[in-house]
Amino acid sequence: MFVLRILRSLVLAASAAALPATAAEVVGKEIVVGTVSDLSGPIAMLGVPVRDGMLMRFDEANAAGGVHGRTIRLAVEDAGYDPKRAVLAARKLVQRDRAFAFLANMGTPVVMATMPIIVDAGRLHLFPFSPHRATYEPLHPLKFQNFAPYQDYMEAATRHMVQQRGHERSCLLYQDDDYGLEVMKGVEKALAGLGQELVERTSYKRGATDLSSQIARLRAARCDFVVLATVVRETVAAMAEARKIGWDVDMLVTASGYSAQTHELGGAAVEGLYGVSVLPHPYAEGANSQLAAWIERYRARFNAEPNVWSVMGYTLADMFVRTVEAVGPELTTEAFVRTLEQTTFPRDYFGSPNYRFTPEDHLGNRHGRLAQIRNGRWELITDYLQ
Repeated sequence: MFVLRILRSLVLAASAAALPATAAEVVGKEIVVGTVSDLSGPIAMLGVPVRDGMLMRFDEANAAGGVHGRTIRLAVEDAGYDPKRAVLAARKLVQRDRAFAFLANMGTPVVMATMPIIVDAGRLHLFPFSPHRATYEPLHPLKFQNFAPYQDYMEAATRHMVQQRGHERSCLLYQDDDYGLEVMKGVEKALAGLGQELVERTSYKRGATDLSSQIARLRAARCDFVVLATVVRETVAAMAEARKIGWDVDMLVTASGYSAQTHELGGAAVEGLYGVSVLPHPYAEGANSQLAAWIERYRARFNAEPNVWSVMGYTLADMFVRTVEAVGPELTTEAFVRTLEQTTFPRDYFGSPNYRFTPEDHLGNRHGRLAQIRNGRWELITDYLQ
């Protein structure tokens, strides 16, 4: 045990020493936060509300006088879910906008392409919309993640579904990239622990809209349970095609498909869909008083209904603001990291989980809950799955 403690101390010391010499320091009256999002591509329906949620929280901070006298400016670059465009966007935000930190970069392919550029430039890489292990492992002073990893939560969700529903022929429809492969690992691990394996798997390219051949292949394999490593549009397309051909099979989508847009676009076709929830959708009906007031502020600000992505954008920005407040007037990358590593964010009126970071662990949460679309809205059906 003593040897393990010594080795851990050496790893942490090496991590701290690895903080790049180019690490940022804020000396003026403005803190620039960069984000590489999708405002025009296949997941723009996620990127736009995330951006709006962040804008709303930063606007609130600025209206209250800023943070230690500094205003926060969100510099947004639209990559359209294209890794090549994202690389150019990240370089612009580093070199021209001189972003102090990057927050909520959108999509696993984009994150995997841009993260090395951001980290090598000494910029904070915070809470990307990509629950990929590389966003927090190996331990690095600039990388923090608060979304439960695909592998972990899909292992737990798959195991729960198979055990509770008695499935014997599990299958997978996945996006052909890092996102889909990470989900596959979690599903395979869950099944292996239950003495099963994937009966069939089939993929699609990002942005695909016709999934008829994939659904036909899964039905031919006599699957009784299909895991969907899809986003909103593809989730709707998959379920609509299954219902069209009269195939009533249990389907479970990752948190990337857990959105009000899924049942708004899919209607009756997506009734019964299971999904992993990172935090609840902000339905106005039944909302607590604080959430109801927040919904009204959001509506007034953007003339639109908020969704779970709006909430996630807002809460990520709130975590940034609260950390900067705790740092004090001397805002440096090193001080931000040291502060965040000692911070716990408790559950809030949105229904978020506890987020906790330490010098040894830069992943704030490891668990998700199961939900199901019932009568046109998501309903939580489990607590956080271990």
